[in-house]
Amino acid sequence: MKLQDHDFLRRYPTPFYCYDLPLLRDTLQVINKEIEGYPFVVHYAVKANGNPVILNEVRKAGLGVDLVSGNEIKAALAAGFEPGQMAYAGVGKADWEIETGLENGIGCFNVESEEELEVINDIAARMGRTAQVALRVNPDIDAHTHSYITTGTAANKFGIGLASLDEVVDKAWHMPNVHLLGLHFHLGSQITDMGPFELLCVKTNELLRHFEDKDISFEMIDVGGGLGVDYDNPQANPIAKFREFFEVFKHGLELRPGQVVHFELGRSIVAQCGALISKVLFVKETPTKRFVILDAGMSDLLRPALYGSHHKIVNLTSCEMETLVYDVVGPICESSDVFGRDERLPVTRRGDLVALLSAGAYGESMSSTYNMRSLPSSHFME
Repeated sequence: MKLQDHDFLRRYPTPFYCYDLPLLRDTLQVINKEIEGYPFVVHYAVKANGNPVILNEVRKAGLGVDLVSGNEIKAALAAGFEPGQMAYAGVGKADWEIETGLENGIGCFNVESEEELEVINDIAARMGRTAQVALRVNPDIDAHTHSYITTGTAANKFGIGLASLDEVVDKAWHMPNVHLLGLHFHLGSQITDMGPFELLCVKTNELLRHFEDKDISFEMIDVGGGLGVDYDNPQANPIAKFREFFEVFKHGLELRPGQVVHFELGRSIVAQCGALISKVLFVKETPTKRFVILDAGMSDLLRPALYGSHHKIVNLTSCEMETLVYDVVGPICESSDVFGRDERLPVTRRGDLVALLSAGAYGESMSSTYNMRSLPSSHFME
């Protein structure tokens, strides 16, 4: 991100989210270039960041959307996405959310269980609609990421187990108010090693052959998302490894004529275009520690407290050459309200502006009013 415009940054009360729209557009352009000429469709995972300005940029780039709630369906419609561009996932869809999807004719429900399949069929019958569905398969592949964001192993709550898949596919194939489009997978999030995606291709090919032997073919395969970003050195690697990611599926999937591959990318699209801008309230020294206390807290950026994750921290306004070691913390009455321990920063003083980088994904979207704090605002750099 280009955060040298201090006049721009000082224009707004902190804390706030700052988004680099040119970087977002460059990222979307890279994605479109990499999938050009292939039967690939990319859906943006709105849960990563549902800011209307972000959604507008994604829509203009021609991507679809991956949704996990009824309100995300409404937000996507308000942003101008066509219902056919929408895929609705999630392990717990309420009846009103299913009804919202059916009323608007969304492109696909990613179904997580046999019971959900039956409920969707019943609701669709009552409404006189046909639901287009893909069955989410739990392929039992370990993505070797944080346990909270791993979704593709047998121990996770997501998807239909391989042992049950034949029965559920057969049931879906014969339901009167369901049109079975294909199979859906999602291994997890922040995956930086291409190995799990390669294993997913192997498993997908096995399943396609298995069902072809039963005279069942699928129109589409949804391989989910999960591509990670560089949180340690975001300035050097502002765009994720989309080429390597898509190459895995270009070469690894044995597609049949007419089959389309869907992707659901979120973090890798928006993480690096956003930063949380905060102001230093106090610099506190104890006999053993030196603390930088920010006006941003875990209510503004939850990932460090929730996952133990780390965002690169930059003092934007200090002109000091000398550096010191600090713990960078927030103002909230929780010992977990810590952004970084033993951070080496230039000498930092009250009033300095600090940026927490790579915060465009799961930053603003996970913010809350805990401690009755105001939600952070958002501003955009052109």
